[in-house]
Amino acid sequence: MPIGIIVNSIVIILGGIIGGLLGHLATERIKYELNGVFGICAIAMGIPSITQMANMPAVILAVVVGTTLGLVFHFGQQIEKVAALMQRPIGKIFPHENLAISHDEFINSLVTAIVLFCASGTGIYGSLTAGMTGDHTILIAKSVLDFFTAVIFASNLGYVVSVIALPQFVIFFSLFLFASIIFPMTTPEMILDFKACGGFLMLATGFRMSKIRMFPTADMIPAMILVMPISWVWLTYVLPFLQ
Repeated sequence: MPIGIIVNSIVIILGGIIGGLLGHLATERIKYELNGVFGICAIAMGIPSITQMANMPAVILAVVVGTTLGLVFHFGQQIEKVAALMQRPIGKIFPHENLAISHDEFINSLVTAIVLFCASGTGIYGSLTAGMTGDHTILIAKSVLDFFTAVIFASNLGYVVSVIALPQFVIFFSLFLFASIIFPMTTPEMILDFKACGGFLMLATGFRMSKIRMFPTADMIPAMILVMPISWVWLTYVLPFLQ
């Protein structure tokens, strides 16, 4: 049973509802400062994963090629369209929901939240681990940060943050189901490189949340798909040739 995934989705729903209900009570300074703090937390979560990478050239290549493909095929724009579609039913349910940010800032923040909740290396790796070993501790630990992050995002974006739990559950549950197929095809080095690639996404997301640099995090998502095959090619063919 995907306990960790269920818990993670529930806390995002609850965080989104609480943030939507009580967000107006928090001052703009509190929202701004806490958003920066959670950005630093995301950065801190990404750094340990990056430092454990087994094959730096493979991970760097995956990030560069994956981001390039995302930019060429406008992957980020597709995510933005999804973000806009997610807001429509919420706008009908809560027609009087007033948001104190512009439409562009709303979409940028919502895309950041989608990437943070749905495409983090911690969440993807935690889902695979839960499906293969039954260990849900990684996802449970992620849920603690996700709850408070959802509250802060919802205080600015409204109840739409709760809807992110739906695509997140689909993605994580799919990984949970396919874990028994994916894991046997990997090596410890490939797993470390995969987590490192997720660390880069977490780092970029943290910079976006802290408004330090608006990295194209949505366009970086294809790197998560490429990193394991590239790591395998590096380990199997390139590294033996260099030794």
